[in-house]
Amino acid sequence: MELVTTRYGQIKGRKKEGCYTYFGIPYAQPPVGELRWKAPQPVKPWEGVLEAKYFPHRAWQFVQEAPKEGQGINYAREFYSNPSFMPPMDEDCLYLNIWRPLAGEKLPVAFWIHGGALINGFGSELEFDGDAFARKGVILVTINYRLGAFGFMNTPEILAENGGHGGNFGSLDQIAALKWVYENIESFGGDPNRITIFGQSAGAMSVQTLVSSPLSKNMVAGAIMQSAGGYQTGFLRDRSVEEGLDIGAEFQRLSGAENLAGMRQLPPEKIMELAGQMMGYCFQKGYNLPFMPVIDGYLLEKGYNKVVEDGETPDIPYMIGSCGNDMGVTPEMIERGGRSQLYYGCINWSLKNAELGRSPAYVYYFDRKLLGDNSGAFHSSELWYVFKTLDRSWRPKSPADYELAERINSYWANFVKTGNPNGPELPYWKPCSWDSHHVQLLDVEK
Repeated sequence: MELVTTRYGQIKGRKKEGCYTYFGIPYAQPPVGELRWKAPQPVKPWEGVLEAKYFPHRAWQFVQEAPKEGQGINYAREFYSNPSFMPPMDEDCLYLNIWRPLAGEKLPVAFWIHGGALINGFGSELEFDGDAFARKGVILVTINYRLGAFGFMNTPEILAENGGHGGNFGSLDQIAALKWVYENIESFGGDPNRITIFGQSAGAMSVQTLVSSPLSKNMVAGAIMQSAGGYQTGFLRDRSVEEGLDIGAEFQRLSGAENLAGMRQLPPEKIMELAGQMMGYCFQKGYNLPFMPVIDGYLLEKGYNKVVEDGETPDIPYMIGSCGNDMGVTPEMIERGGRSQLYYGCINWSLKNAELGRSPAYVYYFDRKLLGDNSGAFHSSELWYVFKTLDRSWRPKSPADYELAERINSYWANFVKTGNPNGPELPYWKPCSWDSHHVQLLDVEK
């Protein structure tokens, strides 16, 4: 089924050895010109056949550079070193990619939201691929969405144009993509009632935003949060509209534009330059990330922890976890056998759900110290294993790494299929309950 028919028109993909692929499918109108800093608009139907054979442009973002020695992970080398996986940047970026098995109907769907601090990343990065999921009977969808100043800008004029709602455009893009999948995935053999959303880092923050929002209600059957989501993690921050407006006011002041119309005339390169200048301002003010969702009463009605406490997240299966050398983990902490607040926030999420009479979550701890340097089980390191793309990594691997990748990819695929990661020939994974506080260790066998 290289050719499929959606609500918006026909799409032609490619047949590979293990799956069909459909790359660069538009899920909303290009957010350019007058649509810059507006909520995503429904995509217009097209005539003829859309050739969905190439990855789309990525959203405007900062260019990854290698850190100074000893000052962080070299993500430029890790994920952004292969030019063939680095599409050009463009404001016209609201597209998604689909990998589906060669056969089957009513297939479960894994909907991936990339990370990158909400200022970087894209759905076709080197480490992402749907081939392994497709071979296990799962459709994978990856998306691009607006980032940084393009995705999370607030000014009085922007709020007025958007019905008083905050400038949560990046999050609204994610929901628009989810809705597109919900309404069209049957054309690809998928089941709209079996969509599991998952993401890592800012992608996990985005997953928690979506399950905290009334706008994604009834479209999500399960959720996986990797290295960011949770309850009382010390990681997620509630941002008020007032704080967002303060950041927007400083941005507009730096731009020299008198109004929103003037800001819309700025070339994207200028917006990126100003976004870089905003980093110092936001950290000086204690705002942490310069661009992130605001609690506006529409996308988010209350803070992240409050939504959990009030039992207003969907009562669905959850998987959640972190890495051994994740953000917030210090050498001193590891030396004394401690864990980060993020680690405990994952356990807290499960126990709070159990306290509310819901099923506890499946909690994991990825602690494979990757070969090749002393970065350890660093933030994002599990991605090579989740997508089973180790062969694309520059790092040395052992046979045990490939076994671990198969195990992790199987756990994730099983969870998408059934809400439970367990399956034949896999080490049994108990939920994290009040009785056990169980956390599944994901590592090579010692």
